[in-house]
Amino acid sequence: MHEFAAATPDTLPRLTLKGICKVYPTVVANDGIDLCVMPGEIHAVLGENGAGKSTLMKIIYGVTRQSAGEMFWEGQPVVVENPAHARSLGIGMVFQHFSLFETLTVLENVALALPGNPDLPDLARRIESVSTRYGLPVDPRRHVHALSVGERQRVEIVRCLLQNPRLLIMDEPTSVLTPQAVRVLFETLRRLASEGCSILYISHKLDEIQELCHSATVLRSGKVTGACIPSQETPKSMARLMIGKDLPACVHTAVQAGGEVRLKLAGLSQASPDPFGTDLQDIQLEVRSGEIVGIAGVSGNGQAELLAAISGETPLSEKDQVQICGNPAGRLPPDQRRQIGLCFVPEERLGRGAVPSMALSDNAILTAATAKALVKRGLIDFRAAKAFAQECIERFNVKCGGPAAQARSLSGGNLQKYIMGREILQAPKLLVAAQPTWGVDVGAAAFIRQQIIDLRNSGCAVLVVSEELDELFEICDRIAVIAKGRLSPSRASAETSVEDIGVWMSGMWPGAESAPAATHHQ
Repeated sequence: MHEFAAATPDTLPRLTLKGICKVYPTVVANDGIDLCVMPGEIHAVLGENGAGKSTLMKIIYGVTRQSAGEMFWEGQPVVVENPAHARSLGIGMVFQHFSLFETLTVLENVALALPGNPDLPDLARRIESVSTRYGLPVDPRRHVHALSVGERQRVEIVRCLLQNPRLLIMDEPTSVLTPQAVRVLFETLRRLASEGCSILYISHKLDEIQELCHSATVLRSGKVTGACIPSQETPKSMARLMIGKDLPACVHTAVQAGGEVRLKLAGLSQASPDPFGTDLQDIQLEVRSGEIVGIAGVSGNGQAELLAAISGETPLSEKDQVQICGNPAGRLPPDQRRQIGLCFVPEERLGRGAVPSMALSDNAILTAATAKALVKRGLIDFRAAKAFAQECIERFNVKCGGPAAQARSLSGGNLQKYIMGREILQAPKLLVAAQPTWGVDVGAAAFIRQQIIDLRNSGCAVLVVSEELDELFEICDRIAVIAKGRLSPSRASAETSVEDIGVWMSGMWPGAESAPAATHHQ
């Protein structure tokens, strides 16, 4: 593992925080936090969802201002006025919730983050060069709204690297990257650290922190509760530091085969409406009651198009290509698909999974109106909606200001818990979930996975689309792979391995060689 040079007496810390506090009307997000990061150090910040990690990073990057406390940049006191000021100091940040303009291209988004008026053709070449060098492929011409979550993550990272930062803040940078992309990113970060760049690294993946980070600070309920050297810890011991107890383990029993088919994809073929998207080609899949089927794949290989075809966001020309609970559903709109038993968790939680400016109780009405009788005779029952939101908050341990809290006020992991809870508590016949534990802390991830397993045990059919192979192997009965718009045969999880699925993710499964290549529009 890469080691950074020990600090000499005349080496100044790159960043020092003393007594940082941030108080909001309903919560104390940061409470007297001290932190020190040296040049060339990769420093992890650990904590549960809502522990105050993202708030602290936003203070450093100038997105928000601390209520009390001091910040020192290379030994000098500093008040970071805004992100542009932070970037001028040499601070770059990759956000967990992306800060990209959806209607602009990748090139235009990157240009906005750079000082002056960069030459766009030259910048496009630089983007392609940096993305190729660091193994994070990005097409500068594509519009952001057409990118998958994983591809947007790459844009954020490449945009940051183009600024040559002296301190790089990474908030859940690998949450939607494949294992291969994570390896490449780690090499990039080690190279940056060896060149003197400091890195503040937030992740819920404790094995990554153990492998990558030189030191770690632990936050709990807004306070520093400990510190450690990750290489001298285990994921288990770091989890105990983080949540104060041992991690819960998922209980996954063998499945009873032979339940009724709740989702059937019968030769699903669909041209992508996005000029850079992936066409779906003759996808065949059955998901039965009482089983969890996982779909693995590198981001941008047709997952978005597949989920849109199943959810009803993209209507199909053939009604039989998607069948839900025995009903031809290819031409049904999303609300009618929900009425016959479908619940759906999109991969983008802010904007598609929840309306940012609406209260949690109002967000509940958007998908649970029928299943939980939140609308009666055309009138909204706000009391029932509030009670349902409260049940979801309590059952899924969502840290927030209550049912009236706006969705945007929650940390990423807590909003994910709420959205998953909202769908699971509707007792669906079929649950389709994309990235169900994206950005969720280790304790909450284990809880959500157990809830999915319990739902399956109650007879629900579950389809999980995830780029976390460990997650798929932990909860799924069968796993298939999507690559270039084609779906592999499924394999029982117990009869395959992470290595095999990794090979399949490149499109090389038995029989795949004879299939036609995927079509990408240009």
